[in-house]
Amino acid sequence: MSHSKKIILGLGLLVIVCFFVIAQLYKTVAVLQNPKKVSQDEVATLVFQVGKLMVLPANEQPTVATVSDPSKLKDQPFFAHAEAGDKVLIYQTSQKAILYRPSVNKIIEVSPINLNNTTSTQATKTSI
Repeated sequence: MSHSKKIILGLGLLVIVCFFVIAQLYKTVAVLQNPKKVSQDEVATLVFQVGKLMVLPANEQPTVATVSDPSKLKDQPFFAHAEAGDKVLIYQTSQKAILYRPSVNKIIEVSPINLNNTTSTQATKTSI
């Protein structure tokens, strides 16, 4: 193969690589400009994963929270086995809370909740 053909082939490969890098950057910028979409996608993914492990309330989207500091939650029985990164799915209409650990794809705890009791609800929301 001649020297000029090698240069043309190298430039062609460089153009293809640049195209893919630009496409990935475009996707990343689009996601960063719409953080609500990322949140909706995360909720949909969590509902799908947890839905494979148990029957979830129908026709209801949960509120999702992430456990960031389990030591602050140790006095609450629901969070006794919680770890950082666990997800809490709260179904308000069905009055059900689910503690899910994505790292091992396991449900750690399920509990009924009483959202009419504002004191305990506020404590739970602030602790998470």
